[in-house]
Amino acid sequence: MAEKTQYGAEQIQVLEGLDPVRKRPGMYIGGTGPEGLHHLVWEIVNNSIDEVMANRASSVEVTLLEDGGVRVTDDGAGIPVDKHKTGSQIGKSALETVLTVLHAGGKFGGGGYKVSGGLHGVGISVVNALSTKLVAEVRRGGKLYRQEYVAGVPQTDVKVVGKYEGEGTGTTITFWPDASIFETIEFNYDHILEYLRRQAYLTKGARAQLNDEKTGKRYGFYFEGGIRSYVQHMNHGKAAINELPFYAQKVVKDTEVEIALQYNDSYTETAKYFANNIPNPEGGTHSEGFRRALTRTINDYARKNSLIKDNEENLTGEDCREGITVVISVRLPDPQFEGQTKGKLGNPEIRGYVEQVFAEMFNYYLEENPNEAKKIIGKATLSARARMAARAARDTVIRKGALEGMTLPGKLADCRTKDSTRSEIYIVEGDSAGGSAKGGRDSEFQAILPLRGKILNVERARLDRMLANNEVKNIIIALGTGIAEQFDISKLRYGRIIIMTDADVDGAHIRTLLLTFFYRHMPAIIEDGHLYIAQPPLYGIPVGRKKLYAFDEVERDAIIDRLIAEKQEKKNAKAAAEVVADDAGVVATDEAVAEDAQAAEPEAGAVVVDEESETVENDDMRERRKQAGVGDIQRYKGLGEMNADQLWETTMDPDNRVLLKVNVEDAEKADAIFNKLMGEEVLLRKNFISSRATTLSQDDLDV
Repeated sequence: MAEKTQYGAEQIQVLEGLDPVRKRPGMYIGGTGPEGLHHLVWEIVNNSIDEVMANRASSVEVTLLEDGGVRVTDDGAGIPVDKHKTGSQIGKSALETVLTVLHAGGKFGGGGYKVSGGLHGVGISVVNALSTKLVAEVRRGGKLYRQEYVAGVPQTDVKVVGKYEGEGTGTTITFWPDASIFETIEFNYDHILEYLRRQAYLTKGARAQLNDEKTGKRYGFYFEGGIRSYVQHMNHGKAAINELPFYAQKVVKDTEVEIALQYNDSYTETAKYFANNIPNPEGGTHSEGFRRALTRTINDYARKNSLIKDNEENLTGEDCREGITVVISVRLPDPQFEGQTKGKLGNPEIRGYVEQVFAEMFNYYLEENPNEAKKIIGKATLSARARMAARAARDTVIRKGALEGMTLPGKLADCRTKDSTRSEIYIVEGDSAGGSAKGGRDSEFQAILPLRGKILNVERARLDRMLANNEVKNIIIALGTGIAEQFDISKLRYGRIIIMTDADVDGAHIRTLLLTFFYRHMPAIIEDGHLYIAQPPLYGIPVGRKKLYAFDEVERDAIIDRLIAEKQEKKNAKAAAEVVADDAGVVATDEAVAEDAQAAEPEAGAVVVDEESETVENDDMRERRKQAGVGDIQRYKGLGEMNADQLWETTMDPDNRVLLKVNVEDAEKADAIFNKLMGEEVLLRKNFISSRATTLSQDDLDV
């Protein structure tokens, strides 16, 4: 029996100061990937925004430094620098306490902040702990104070390093993230830009700016309209139903409620909820109060003004929210969130506050703007009629499925396993590619669903039209989740849904149509990480009796370069062997070298070129190909050009394939892109494409 290890006081480890943060960073910033890295920026920016919300600042400026650091400057009151006179931090500067002690700050009462976001005193000390270096500079009382840290440890006391001319105050934090902790320390300019844009929208009158020293890019935001401007921004490119957006701002007790909304001609709801500028993607009590008040107020007004007949049912919440874009922002002293990510607001009193403010102010809006009111209620009543038609269509699908024993689509080649954690379904373009995929797959866990032509563009279609489309209906039945209010992610039959289309214009269009369908009507499949895009190779490169595959031009060129280098190495080795043999008076007959040289040359008749495949070659490529010793390089036009074995080897074999997981890091941006690409505004789509055309190669444009 193995000897038991001793467990005593010496095994109890006490982590002091900021050691717990460096030991378990994920507990404080959610992870050490790109999101965790950018969370450091959010923490510092949130402190500056808190100053704006406290009416002590008007701007925040973020600069990405050439050496990889980040500098955040605000014109707030400046972090206090005087020394503590009591408590455990006696004799230590308040600035050093804030930067080195968890849960230290001015956001725990005492009148420092009425409302605040961030981690309430945890944030800035966490940034300090996870940085190789951090420099804090404070402008207060005409003096400039400075203190430097390494991995959270102060290198000096807080010192006065100069005078600050003028009456302004503020704080500048500059930090360099620790490469030994993070997977990457490369900041994404666009990601930070979008975050600052949102903060500027949510904080009416605040100025936010981002600078990049490497590229020289500078961008700033200032929105006098606040969240009203935010709603109009999200509706850009969509036809507004009520051209005058609704806006309300009111303080109830110690809570400020701010609401803006505008309807558009789409069939989807876009709602953003915030508490103290913290996004709540799962909603919470503020969303519950709003939804309840919206449905009641619209029905009351419609009944009062005979816009709904006496024999007609009330409009449902779903009807009232179709095509709505709404932003609700509440500011409260003590927000209570559900979950580590603060995804849902839990304060029960907020439900009543929001319901009270919205019902009162939205009723005024409808009464004072009767034309806008008629348009809004007309949109909702049209939704109700479509809902009834869709219900009838859906019931027909369900009844048909029930009568046929829930028969799966006839074109579906299902897999044998019923374990959804192992199974995967390939949604394939066309019967030809479907045939190759069926022949090449591993039928134990891989299912194939071929599509006939392009599916319906669901961006501008209600559920009744969708369910009348056979291809859409086959996808819904094959996945097993249902649709609309009957959607249940737990019934998903396949753990991976893989879109596999040709690398041409039609393939790209079909892929976009499928992505639009999943994003609009089954977003949980994307959010839970079930949706993927297959990456079939674009090029086939014959080398002797073998064929190598390249997924793009860069990989094709890299393969050619490698083959040229290998061939040159073999020539050099052969020449060296001949020199050595000659010196020894022996005639060189290096069989290995001879065999390698022969293998590098393509064998006559060994390369079979499909008649439908495309040979892509210019003079430079022809010369380099000859140097590498390869045959004609093929550019595949479609999946159907590959036989079953090739499709398995390159695109379906889990050991070799490349899959792109579909995720939505910024749902707001994704919504705008889908609207541009798949909506009715041709000019928006044209501008989107032309603005990117100069950055694309000819092959990109072909695709």
